[in-house]
Amino acid sequence: MKNLLIVLFFTVFVYGESTFSNPQPSFDEPRKVVFQIYDSELDKVNHNLGTIYNILKEYPEESLKVAVVAYGNGMRALKKDFDKATLARISSLMEYDVEFFACKNTMESMKWTEDDFIDDLEYVQAGIVEFVEKQIDGYIGVNAY
Repeated sequence: MKNLLIVLFFTVFVYGESTFSNPQPSFDEPRKVVFQIYDSELDKVNHNLGTIYNILKEYPEESLKVAVVAYGNGMRALKKDFDKATLARISSLMEYDVEFFACKNTMESMKWTEDDFIDDLEYVQAGIVEFVEKQIDGYIGVNAY
């Protein structure tokens, strides 16, 4: 039994780490990932946030850029009156330099103002366009749910 545990530990220790494709992610050539949040269902929003945390844990510090673009119903997840625990997770991700972009078109159609939303968002006219443009700029688009 002891030998089995040693083998399992060794397997996890040696093979449990992520390997990165070339060119290796670095400060000069970071991996770039963009998430889209277009649904405010709590489980879906938190699944996306959890996926972002998982990515942040795997890549060396400063070798990763993460952006989140919210539009449509997903904008509700960035409102001050959304689930407090989820908003705390979003604030935590912002401390790790994850950028959050909010759609002005959605805000205008819903008659929301910047005062309705959490601080430190970047506002863009059309969230879906920002998502597309990020991908053209080399970001990998992710829809985690």
